[in-house]
Amino acid sequence: MEHIRNFCIIAHIDHGKSTLADRLLEHTGTVSERELQAQVLDDMDLERERGITIKSHAIQMDYKYEGKDYVLNLIDTPGHVDFSYEVSRSIAACEGALLIVDATQGIQAQTISNLYLAIENDLEIIPVMNKMDLDNAMPDEVEEQIIELIGCEREDIIRASGKTGMGVDDILRDIITKVPAPKGEPEAPLQALIFDSVFNSFRGIIAYFKILNGEIKKGDMVKFVNTGKQYDADEIGVLRLKQEPRKVLKTGDVGYIISGIKTAKEVKVGDTITQVNRPCDSAIEGFEEVKPMVFAGVYPVDTDDYEELRYAMEKLQLNDASLTYEPESSAALGFGFRCGFLGLLHMEIIQERLDREFDMSVITTTPNVVYNVFTKKDEVFEVYNPSGLPEEKHIDYIEEPMIRAQVITKSDYIGQIMTLCLEKRGEMTNQTYLSSDRVELTFNMPLGEVVFDFYDKLKSISKGYASFDYVQTDYRRSKLIKLDILLNGEKVDALSSLIHFDNAYSFGKRICEKLKELIPRQQFDIAIQAAIGAKIISRSTIKAVRKDVTAKCYGGDITRKRKLLEKQKKGKKRMKQVGNVQVPQKAFLAVLKLD
Repeated sequence: MEHIRNFCIIAHIDHGKSTLADRLLEHTGTVSERELQAQVLDDMDLERERGITIKSHAIQMDYKYEGKDYVLNLIDTPGHVDFSYEVSRSIAACEGALLIVDATQGIQAQTISNLYLAIENDLEIIPVMNKMDLDNAMPDEVEEQIIELIGCEREDIIRASGKTGMGVDDILRDIITKVPAPKGEPEAPLQALIFDSVFNSFRGIIAYFKILNGEIKKGDMVKFVNTGKQYDADEIGVLRLKQEPRKVLKTGDVGYIISGIKTAKEVKVGDTITQVNRPCDSAIEGFEEVKPMVFAGVYPVDTDDYEELRYAMEKLQLNDASLTYEPESSAALGFGFRCGFLGLLHMEIIQERLDREFDMSVITTTPNVVYNVFTKKDEVFEVYNPSGLPEEKHIDYIEEPMIRAQVITKSDYIGQIMTLCLEKRGEMTNQTYLSSDRVELTFNMPLGEVVFDFYDKLKSISKGYASFDYVQTDYRRSKLIKLDILLNGEKVDALSSLIHFDNAYSFGKRICEKLKELIPRQQFDIAIQAAIGAKIISRSTIKAVRKDVTAKCYGGDITRKRKLLEKQKKGKKRMKQVGNVQVPQKAFLAVLKLD
């Protein structure tokens, strides 16, 4: 155990942690030159293209230091706010963390939130300043920020570059000398923490774990505490670039277990593994069910592809247990699924993966969050979809989820960002200057306002400089109403939304105007209306395409023309009764981007 070091890497998106991990793997000889490629630990093409880590990975390295052999376990973490629960479990499996800060950008929001997680778990923090090879690096300013943030000495900060390999020796030295060896009792009953799982089409679900106490042997009967299921450990081993089977894993080791599990729901990140015949006294603390934050309807563009979409969803869920879905139908879009996502990035990634891996083009409805609806009979409903709302007369009040949002930005943009957050019904609670020109703003705001287009607007206001992070706090009572969109008096359920009373009028008006541009003209007038209950708050009309039936009448009596016009009018009326208004796909997408 003295020669094991378990550590993770904490960084904001795009601060170079995957590149630095590549250098560590190269330096310790874990990856041969033939196998080396950029971002070794990122498997998906999507991760490489966007430069983000979506799925956390783990890899074991061997390193010789002062004549002794050490085993280093790197547990990689996703950087984005949507995956913060996975990050918290990865951090719980470590004793140390590399805090990587980009020398050209300084400290950003997710660096701070993940750093607090690491400090809560008593990890040893090793500060690293990356991208020192760039001409626009600002080492002295960024060093000041790091010292102010974690209170270390200036000489503790390692100057490094993932591209050139500068400072990698110092990082490895600090991991061995500063990060404590894992503590635990080798003789105690088995207690291991699951921090990730992957799906293999031949072997089923493979769970990654770290042993806190005891040991596990091949062939042991094990039990997952929170799900209560029992399995046979067919194969256990350590995670190199490929999986390497072992006969036994001891306290402090990080490894994998294959036990023929077929469904992703049976393996939960944060669960505890123990032996059936000698169970541990208690589960490891900190386990939570992963809760989706954002809900949206996903429908196939062609209604015949519904079964294929179901198959694609099942396959995706095996790889990503945090995706939830259930069937639903819509009058406008046919059959589809109501899906729950961890956040907006997660939703975007699922859409992209459906397109790439399964060649499914889908329509996604407006994202919603979960509301608690209290009725006058003291019942409570969770509502994910505006169409699931009880009638207005039965509702007592509605509560919506609130978040605490942290925005870190240059001080030039404070005014515009405050205006944006106040427009989104935010309340500013704190403002802290991290340095002379960087400021951290804290707001309380409704989650429903953030899922729409908040992030895009924030980036454009701040010219890409602001970084954003949020934590869900509680539910708060709010004056929310259901806004319906009617076409010729019929509701289009896919365009309904739950919205705050103050914003309803302007939002309804903008949707009506937008739909007027996007819906093609028919042979009859189409009325587009926005309504709250029975009250119409906005209307626009698409005029009919009409033929000039009086063109053949030269002069003569007016009654001849009147007769032809009356005949046409009757035809239009009959057509309106049987005619259907087709809403094109781009109209659903346009609602998301109203501005």
